[in-house]
Amino acid sequence: MAEYKRDDNPDRHEGHSRTSPYPVSRLSAPIDLVDTAREIQEADQAINNRTSSKLTVIADQIRALQEQAREVLEESQRDMDLHRAKCNFTRRPGSIYHLYERDDGELYFSMLAPEDWRNGPPHTYKGSYRLEADLSWTPFEEMDQPDATRDMVQRLIADHRGGAG
Repeated sequence: MAEYKRDDNPDRHEGHSRTSPYPVSRLSAPIDLVDTAREIQEADQAINNRTSSKLTVIADQIRALQEQAREVLEESQRDMDLHRAKCNFTRRPGSIYHLYERDDGELYFSMLAPEDWRNGPPHTYKGSYRLEADLSWTPFEEMDQPDATRDMVQRLIADHRGGAG
């Protein structure tokens, strides 16, 4: 039987020690499988944490978008109902109209606010609305509220001009 010599191993690295896939110096750090397994476990945990936090942010965004969609649908339904209300004059964007309901449930618009009637309105007052240029309706209570999006855009434009100048 032939003797096995150390130099006969075909898997032995023949290149420079810097390119060796395993430690070749006594000064090299020992490779420990337990340390390697711990590093892999820590990396897996960090990736899981990051993934979980990103998915939580996405879930929050989905909930916010669902809420926005619900609000849009409610506003659309309100606008459609208001456009179906009886009106004996031409509606003009920018004007404020006052909504009343007759005893039989019929809705109608009037140019008279509840305080304009001498003895009070003849029917149940339902609210006042401004007709917008895009044919949507803005409730009277919301007309003086600042538009947060418009204000943010104005601030961003002002900041950009201030920073660029």
